[in-house]
This record gives sequence, structure tokens and C-alpha cells, in this order.
Amino acid sequence: MHTQSVDSPPRPPVHRTAARAAGVLALCSALLLALVAAEWHPLFTLDGDISRTTHRWAVDEGGVTQAFRILTDWVWDPWTMRILCAVVVVWLVWRRSAWWTAGWLAAACALGTLVQQSLKAAVDRPRPVWPDPVDSAHYAAFPSGHAMTATVVCGLLLWLLHRHGVDRALWRTAVTVAVISVVGVGLTRVWLGVHWTSDVVGGWLLGALVVTLAVAVHERRRA
Repeated sequence: MHTQSVDSPPRPPVHRTAARAAGVLALCSALLLALVAAEWHPLFTLDGDISRTTHRWAVDEGGVTQAFRILTDWVWDPWTMRILCAVVVVWLVWRRSAWWTAGWLAAACALGTLVQQSLKAAVDRPRPVWPDPVDSAHYAAFPSGHAMTATVVCGLLLWLLHRHGVDRALWRTAVTVAVISVVGVGLTRVWLGVHWTSDVVGGWLLGALVVTLAVAVHERRRA
């Protein structure tokens, strides 16, 4: 007797899934932004407790602190990430003639920078201040530019790799490097005493929001 196979339900288009994810991320980002802008006491107390603890560690562990300064100031610096993005943009145009994708990538990275700088100016949150600082930083604290830029660049480049298809070894290596970079840069900013923890979380959320919006736009155009 022949049994008719039952097809699995069709998966929703990628741009719709990305749009839904963007909605969740936008809600979380807006909530955190509101709590920071309102100087919500429990959040600020938690930020202060974490920062005081990590600052003591940073002062005591000079070797680790110096390594973190090199990583955050050179390897994971926002300008390093933007240069990496620019190299990929040039490669897309030169080797693939993918003008639209190259412009899309550049525009998404520029949007991330614009959102970051606009929120810094609007919220104007002071950075942590220490009598014995181990590092220094300029401009306002929220959101963390290092965390947001790393999230945007690594997220977009990972998605491009996945979309164009790469071998399993390269994909796993890329994912590992991206995760270490995004998480690592956030941890170094708190360790070095130049950001509150909620600044870093805000950078991660807003960076992921920019990535999902960019993916939704790209996939909607393809559809």
C-alpha cells in the first residue's frame, strides 16, 4: 500500500524572519535605552558593583590589563572593524562585481556608526571615573561603540559568508573568531573601566538590530 508523504510546512521567507527578530531586538534596545536615560537605580547599582569589582582586578592583574588594552585599542578597535568592512566592500566590487551588495554593506556599517554617535550625544551618559585608571576613552558612554561596531561588522560578514556558501571548516573558524571578537571586546571595555556593563549590552543589542534590519532589506530586495 502506498503511503502519501506529508510535506513539512514551508519556512517563512528570510526577510520576514529577520524583520520579526528586528522587532524583538528593537523592543529590548528601547527598554534598555529608557532605563539608562531614566537612570534607573537598580540598573545603575548593578553597573557600579560590576565596574568596581572588575576595576580592582584590572589594577591587580597588570599583564592581563595590558593584553586587553592591545586587543581593544588595535585588534577590536572600531576603525579596525571599519577597515575590514571596507576591504570586503572593495573585494565585492573588484572580484564579484557585486555593486549593490557592496553598497548595502557600506551603508549598513555607516548606519551603525550614525546610530551609535546619535545615541551617545542624546543620552550623554558619563563614563566610569577612577582615581587610578588603567585606560581612558572619550565621548559619552552609552552605547559602547566598540561592542556595537564589532557586532555590526562581524554579523554582516558572517551572514555574507553563510549566504554565499563556504566549506565547513572556514565557516566554523569564522563563527569562532566572530564570537570571540564580539564577546571579547565587550568584556575588555568593562575590565578596562571605560564602560558600564549596560553600555556593552546596549551596543550588542543595537548592533544585532542593525544586522537584522540590513538582512531584511537585502532579502526583501532579492524576493
